Amino acid sequence: MEKELLYKQKSAYEIISDDEVKKAYDYCEDYKKYLNASMTERLAVKTAINLAEKAGFREFQPGKEYKAGDKIYKNIRKKALILAVIGKMPIEAGLNIAGAHVDAPRLDLKQVPMYEDSEIAFFKTHYYGGIRKYQWVALPLALHGVVALMDGSTVDVSIGDEENDPIFVITDLLPHLAADQNKKTLGEGITGEALNIVIGSAPDKEAEKDKVKYNILKILNEKYGITEEDFLSAELEAVPALKAKDVGFDRSMIGAYGHDDRVCAYAELRAIMECQAPEKTAICILADKEEIGSEGVSGMQSQAFESFVSELCKIQGADMYRCFENSFCISADVLNAFDPTYPEVSEKRNNAKINYGLGVCKFTGARGKSGSNDASAEVIGKIRRMFKEDGVVWQLGELGKVDQGGGGTIAKFMANRNIDTIDAGVPVLSMHAPYELVSKLDCYMTYKGMAALYKSK
Repeated sequence: MEKELLYKQKSAYEIISDDEVKKAYDYCEDYKKYLNASMTERLAVKTAINLAEKAGFREFQPGKEYKAGDKIYKNIRKKALILAVIGKMPIEAGLNIAGAHVDAPRLDLKQVPMYEDSEIAFFKTHYYGGIRKYQWVALPLALHGVVALMDGSTVDVSIGDEENDPIFVITDLLPHLAADQNKKTLGEGITGEALNIVIGSAPDKEAEKDKVKYNILKILNEKYGITEEDFLSAELEAVPALKAKDVGFDRSMIGAYGHDDRVCAYAELRAIMECQAPEKTAICILADKEEIGSEGVSGMQSQAFESFVSELCKIQGADMYRCFENSFCISADVLNAFDPTYPEVSEKRNNAKINYGLGVCKFTGARGKSGSNDASAEVIGKIRRMFKEDGVVWQLGELGKVDQGGGGTIAKFMANRNIDTIDAGVPVLSMHAPYELVSKLDCYMTYKGMAALYKSK
């Protein structure tokens, strides 16, 4: 009787078999490959499309009739992606949706980024999303993105990830001269305008002024055919030049840039690629702009999702709003894992933990649940039944102590569409740092959770 009445969470290692642990570790080998190829939202979408097409997905054609089991995708301006597997039931019966985001905190180049000072050339940056600025100095950086030229063509730029590529760095102040800096708070020690990337120091002997800058421009023009004016229409991102690697003697964790939220994006992508003729139409969303509030044409506040679903409804003569009302969504986003080095920011009884499986958040937001979706009891009840049936190891979590801070996901924007929605994802250590940590078992259980969603009625 006591066992039935009490509730005690257990580590996934205590619950699953050795064979399933091996499956989890094998799954994570594929995840690391995806992550290394997806250092920006554009690359994440490009990689996802390549994988999806190999799994039988084809680009959506408005007006075309689709049958149960057909696999389709819609590319949202090369920065977001929606994939679907058509279900056996009419679309008005609702959708099973998993929505993650593929953008991550980073440094964007300003539109007039290049300058020279004291015979060193730099790029000026503007940080994107919530970063701790001091973490980005003295760190190897890679540069990825596109440059739109005057003739309407675009040039892809990718420097810093290959073994023989140069990398870029933001300088830090040596401790010998840091007496004044040490008096500042952690947030004030490095300013946003000081996040200037070193890009070269060799001068062009024939240039009359800004000899180092001119030499860099000659190199860029030779390799990419661009001029300084082309930076006005460029979208270039500086990200850590660091590969995903196993962490620990036991290799139980993965360290990488961009776990938030590509770890959930891959889980739902992998699950939908393996989905075959589900009862309800399954939808996988890889969204952009979540880190800055889901704004813009590729974010979840745009009408891109409605546009896609309305086309599907039109094919079946269905009402989109009735479809939404009958739908269910997991906002697949990460949550913080309890860190015993910083226990003061978390309430241990209710914080997610490493190796305890997929983390489910009833609410996010800040303090008095401000800005939160706050899922209903019925929604959590459905999750409990769904995960139990499919052997998903999961846990409840929250984003730190009540008065400590908070954050948000795409959940409230999906709920605004009259779709029952709840947050669930991988617990992360060092979230939003240039190198984050996740548990392999938690990654695998998140994939199993997404697969359970897609097969549910």
